[in-house]
Amino acid sequence: NVLLERERTEGSSSSPSRDNDSTLQNPGTNSSILDENTKSDSGLPEVSADATGAIHLKRKALQLDYTPTSLEKVAPLTDWLIFRPLQGRSKSSGLCFGDGKSRIDYILVYRKSSSQSEKREVFERNIRAEGLHMEKEASLTNSDVIFLKVHAPWDVLCRYAELMNIRMPFRRKIFYMHRRHKFMSRRKRINKFRGWLPRKPMKFDNDRLPDLEENESFTAPFSRSRIHHFIIHNKDTFFNNATRSRIVHHILQRVKYEEGKNKMGLNRLLSNNSYEAAFPLHEGSYHSKNPIRTHGAENHRHLLYECWAWWGVWYKYQPLDLIRSLYFGEKIGLYFAWLGWYTGMLFPAALVGLLVFLYGVFTLEHCQVSKEICQSTEVIMCPICDQYCPYLRLSDSCIYAKVTHLFDNGATVFFAVFMAVWATVFLEFWKRRRAVLAYDWDLIDWEEEEDEIRPQFEAKYSKKERMNPISGKPEPYQAFTDKYSRLIVSASGIFFMILVVIAAVFGIVIYRVITVSTFAAFGWALIRNNSQVATTGTAVCINFCIIMLLNLYEKVALLLTNLEQPRTESEWENSFTLKMFLFQFVNLNSSTFYIAFFLGRFTGRPGAYLRLINRWKLEECHPSGCLIDLCMQMGIIMVLKQTWNNFMELGYPLIQNWWTRRKLRREHGRNAKAGFPQWERDYNLQPMNAYGLFDEYLEMILQFGFTTIFVAAFPLAPLLALLNNIIEIRLDAYKFVTQWRRPLPSQAKDIGIWYGILEGIGILSVITNAFVIAVTSDFIPRLVYAYKYGPCAGQGRAGQGCMMGYVNISTSLFSLTLKQTFSSSRYRDYREPPDSAEPYSYTLQFWHVLAARLAFIIVFEHMVFAIKTLIAYLIPDLPKDLRDRMRREKYLIQEMMYEAELERLQKEKNEKKKKTDRTHHKEWP
Repeated sequence: NVLLERERTEGSSSSPSRDNDSTLQNPGTNSSILDENTKSDSGLPEVSADATGAIHLKRKALQLDYTPTSLEKVAPLTDWLIFRPLQGRSKSSGLCFGDGKSRIDYILVYRKSSSQSEKREVFERNIRAEGLHMEKEASLTNSDVIFLKVHAPWDVLCRYAELMNIRMPFRRKIFYMHRRHKFMSRRKRINKFRGWLPRKPMKFDNDRLPDLEENESFTAPFSRSRIHHFIIHNKDTFFNNATRSRIVHHILQRVKYEEGKNKMGLNRLLSNNSYEAAFPLHEGSYHSKNPIRTHGAENHRHLLYECWAWWGVWYKYQPLDLIRSLYFGEKIGLYFAWLGWYTGMLFPAALVGLLVFLYGVFTLEHCQVSKEICQSTEVIMCPICDQYCPYLRLSDSCIYAKVTHLFDNGATVFFAVFMAVWATVFLEFWKRRRAVLAYDWDLIDWEEEEDEIRPQFEAKYSKKERMNPISGKPEPYQAFTDKYSRLIVSASGIFFMILVVIAAVFGIVIYRVITVSTFAAFGWALIRNNSQVATTGTAVCINFCIIMLLNLYEKVALLLTNLEQPRTESEWENSFTLKMFLFQFVNLNSSTFYIAFFLGRFTGRPGAYLRLINRWKLEECHPSGCLIDLCMQMGIIMVLKQTWNNFMELGYPLIQNWWTRRKLRREHGRNAKAGFPQWERDYNLQPMNAYGLFDEYLEMILQFGFTTIFVAAFPLAPLLALLNNIIEIRLDAYKFVTQWRRPLPSQAKDIGIWYGILEGIGILSVITNAFVIAVTSDFIPRLVYAYKYGPCAGQGRAGQGCMMGYVNISTSLFSLTLKQTFSSSRYRDYREPPDSAEPYSYTLQFWHVLAARLAFIIVFEHMVFAIKTLIAYLIPDLPKDLRDRMRREKYLIQEMMYEAELERLQKEKNEKKKKTDRTHHKEWP
């Protein structure tokens, strides 16, 4: 390695101080002054090496006192991690400075050829003024690339941990016996029934990871004046790597690089290309030559790979504590907690959906409607298109009638109600789960800092200022008229893009109308005899391609969001998220809405068809109904979309990283990368996308919409979502651990605006499923026939025997004027025969069915909304056990702090008394 510059300067010896608004900051005002307890802490026990030369580092681990669902439960964490000796691995692994002692907490990357050198130099001088240590080193593969390594010493970490109110462990937790006895007795009763099951197959066993141990500690905001209260076994490991990186990032975001009150922050230097990249380091390689069973984990990254990101542990619980506390932080930890919770909650939904489908399979032979369709060999149906489409026998639709029964049967209504209730239970119990995580992760009292004003907003409105009512400081101000005029323009842009999607759907409709005639005249008999299914299948595939092409919405959403000029970063993120979700939701579901509610509804009748542009006859439903088209649409789109997303999420980073490794091998030899330091290897990985977890959340939210909105037409949607999510958890984990640079650990209390979007989807799903059952399926017409017109009319029952004659009464006659071998044909509708007083007018049964459909929609929606509201009311947001734990912990912390202060005061009193006694003894004659 080429060592360009070694800069290690203590805060007390940095450059001269100036006023607060100047470019350089006064380190003297921020110098770390620790009490005697801190200074004497060097005598604390350090790491201990065993006979094999391994060093065991003791750390805090958390245990969630909660029973989550599968694939989401928090596994116990490693309490002892086995590392190689620090001195031997520092230079080879690239995790420390050249001295092999100072840990690298952050990496900044820039190019010597950059034109922003002056800003960068001022920024680095102010970094030193804050007390941070720096060391520069050139890249081994490109001499123009410079790596700036940043290390935070102990006094700087303590100072900023106190300023940031970072909670640290200060006392081991001791559960009071009543709660523990109650929990253990309940567990014993449960274990009696689990004797025949495999012993905890989803947990990590001690043979698999021998260094797992459960441990809990009370935490409190760090304070230098009370540092003697905290559990400090070793200064080097008291603040874990994730916390150290977060502290350094906090400092870098507040260091000035130029004169001016707002010329500060690493993000602005990244945006103006002063620095090319900034990231914390991964903790070494995720691979090891030695098995983890016998040699333990090399580092936390290796442990995460073995117990989380490796595909062989797909059935294990996620180690959420390790993900959150030691590596990725609360924000990413919450995403995987939510994803695991969602996946676990899909198990009952997938099981019930599968049972509904199997119910359709087992009752298929007893379905009177499909029997009549299959036996109607003499019933001739009208052609589905103007040209080339022949007259078909109703019995030709036998297969489609049977397939339709698999999804449209007596259990469909129950499943729609079940899924509406399931969505509510999922959201309500997630709130409880989030509360437990917030408690165990010390986020109950955490409040997000006030967002900084975006540089773009500041540059646009810096000429006009007003006083901030909270901080009392002047800040840029956006006039009311300017703000809402921009919002109107942005809303117009959104409306225009929605019209583009509708135009694409209109194009698909024209394609379906034209192509059905083409397929009807196709030379291949299989296609010719199934022209409508072929039309639907190809239209869905083309629609999927259009969906992927219209993903250019991201650029439009960026343009519109920047046009609005949001004031803070959180406002920008919420506005961008809402636009992207709206675009993607309309793009993905517009064709599905067309098939569900418009296909075959406004076609007219034979002899008086409604035509598109007075030319093309509108598409009709299949003789067996429109539900088969909706099933095909949902099944194909869902499978293709999820397959494509998974390929792009993992395939794209893999291909890019493979290409980078290929270039390095070509230029520096086959084994070149093995000799690179860690910062060089991390720099060659792909950065996390610019929008953080946005893409991951968006994919899952859209899937949640598919799973709930049209689930009455496709009961297998939860099962497909479950299978995808089992893969998605490990795929995302593998991507975070192996393919991406380590993201900055950051805090968050919940999933943000996504929760409100989920609630909106839950409400929409009730409405759409009511309309699917009432309008798209044949559930209501069959019910009306069974109770009013069938053989069982007036008897108050509606079995399969009551459906005899349904096919005949649900189709209408049309008199043929052309010379045919038959005088009439049938079509799906409730109209009078041609020889009646009012030929082709709607029958009384049509109005009965319409009234029943409207009544069902109203009753279904009110009933389901009432159930959802009742469930939301009955399920408290905070579990009672957690509420008791919080109260008791608060009480114990107060008692501990009080006792500790009494001990300190008593100790000072005794020392003072001894000193006074010695003084009096000397004065004694």
